[in-house]
Amino acid sequence: KRPLYSHSYRSGNDPLSSTDSFGNYVSFTIWHQKKHFNAWRTGDAFREAHGGTSLFAFVTTMVSSAMVLTGAPKPAFYDGLLQQSLVPDSVPQTVDGWRSVQADGANILPAESFVAMNQFFVPMENAAAFEERWAGRTSKLKECDGFVSFTMLRRDVRAKGHGIKPMGEEEPTYTSCTVWKDRASFDGWRNGM
Repeated sequence: KRPLYSHSYRSGNDPLSSTDSFGNYVSFTIWHQKKHFNAWRTGDAFREAHGGTSLFAFVTTMVSSAMVLTGAPKPAFYDGLLQQSLVPDSVPQTVDGWRSVQADGANILPAESFVAMNQFFVPMENAAAFEERWAGRTSKLKECDGFVSFTMLRRDVRAKGHGIKPMGEEEPTYTSCTVWKDRASFDGWRNGM
């Protein structure tokens, strides 16, 4: 199965100077069910996306990554809760299932949306009460100009695999993720417009 919605975004105002220990780019994909993600992760599409179709492709991907990354990616997995979204006005062009994007390697891509995230550090004994509070809220986000989607993310602490480390106390147990058409739409909602 393909993801319901997928996007990548830069964090911070200047992604080229970010010093956030969690990184300055996040790849974010939402799947219908965890079993679909796990099937993708062990299949040919995952190997293709990560340069594993041949030894040459793998080495090329690793060398290319080493030239632009500082350290290895840090996978983290979440259960999505309280998902709400609008039907998109348009769907980006794809070629063989991949986005068709022109990038020159010298300039950063223009923003396609604005993503606002809040991190919550909730002790496990308070998790059910935290989720009940959020589930009981009345949301009017769908009525706001420029709203695209909202998801509450609960860290999946049972996830295992390459590059996954146990969750530390400095990491949030929940993260709210709201996608807006642009920064002006988010500012309009935040300022009560």
